[in-house]
Amino acid sequence: MRGLLIGRFQPFHLGHRYLIEQIDEAVDEVVIGIGSAGQSHTRENPFTAGERVHLVQDALEELDAKTYLIPIADIERNAMWVTHIETLCPEFDVVYSNNPFVERLFEEAGYEVRGTPLHERDRYCGSEIRRRMVAGDRWRPLVPDPVAAAVDDIGGVARLQKITDDDT
Repeated sequence: MRGLLIGRFQPFHLGHRYLIEQIDEAVDEVVIGIGSAGQSHTRENPFTAGERVHLVQDALEELDAKTYLIPIADIERNAMWVTHIETLCPEFDVVYSNNPFVERLFEEAGYEVRGTPLHERDRYCGSEIRRRMVAGDRWRPLVPDPVAAAVDDIGGVARLQKITDDDT
């Protein structure tokens, strides 16, 4: 059985890793959709799709999970969104999401949708990690070590700080 999980992973954090570990126990393979793949260099989406694939892949190497990483660009037609994802991803049997809109679209398309276990959501949250990066606060303990190293390699904190300066 193959499960699908879609997230922006801006950045990939320990809550995401926990979630994938839980999903991996329930299915044989996990398709990880890197959502909003066409967006980057913004406060909400500072990292490119390629950078996020790199961040997620590095973080998952220490897990014994069979995963597929698929960048998924947004489309402006909600009625076609599931079909769009089906054309980009290997076949999947079950979708994991806590987003009511995503749940509804996949259920209408005939998929089983399962809620995801949120792990310390107030702590492991992309917007909180990005806020800490901008403020110069401690963010590294919230992400896997390979993600922190990769963010450093691409100058991710400086980019986010610059983007935020430009926005204000």
